[in-house]
Amino acid sequence: MPTMFDTDAGRDDAAVLRTRRSFVAGAAAVTAGFAAMWVFRSPGVEASMEVHGTPGEVKVVQFKADGSSQGKVTLPKIVKTDGEWYQQLGANSFGIARQGDTEMPYSGVSWKEHRDGLYRCVCCDLGLFSSKTKFESGTGWPSFWAPLAKENVAEHEDRSLSEVRTEVRCALCDGHLGHVFSDGPEPTGLRYCMNSASMVFRPFAKG
Repeated sequence: MPTMFDTDAGRDDAAVLRTRRSFVAGAAAVTAGFAAMWVFRSPGVEASMEVHGTPGEVKVVQFKADGSSQGKVTLPKIVKTDGEWYQQLGANSFGIARQGDTEMPYSGVSWKEHRDGLYRCVCCDLGLFSSKTKFESGTGWPSFWAPLAKENVAEHEDRSLSEVRTEVRCALCDGHLGHVFSDGPEPTGLRYCMNSASMVFRPFAKG
């Protein structure tokens, strides 16, 4: 039963107060729910001790900062746990370079990079590609018609989709780089379609 003091304004104020209290209570409940999910979730990949990589030795070609070759060397392959890779790379590059994901086209930093320089493996810094073989493929991913050295990349059959593709990995650490296709320009006719998140670009050092 309304009283003489229960005016429309008073009822509006009370409704606003109840709404605010409901909002705060709801927000607190959602926050608590997320907190509980965080506390009780299973350990994430950042704590994983699963080893990612294949032990052994590999012969690769090393390159100086100016792009010149230092010749072939035999090095032990780089093997780390998933947790170590995650800590080094962060979520995005880990998902792509270590778990084989693919970045969205036109989203990476390297596809529109036009400076002269080297593209190195984001995981182990091995020289992979040069701006001298980079071309505009129109795909939204950095594309090259040849690697710096054939020894520095390894190719593997990929049946993850309906079509059979050729996956390209870093020869030194097994990091996923992208795929190679036979629709590139001369002189090789190849298109190494790479993920920006799997590489780091370094401009040529000037002597």
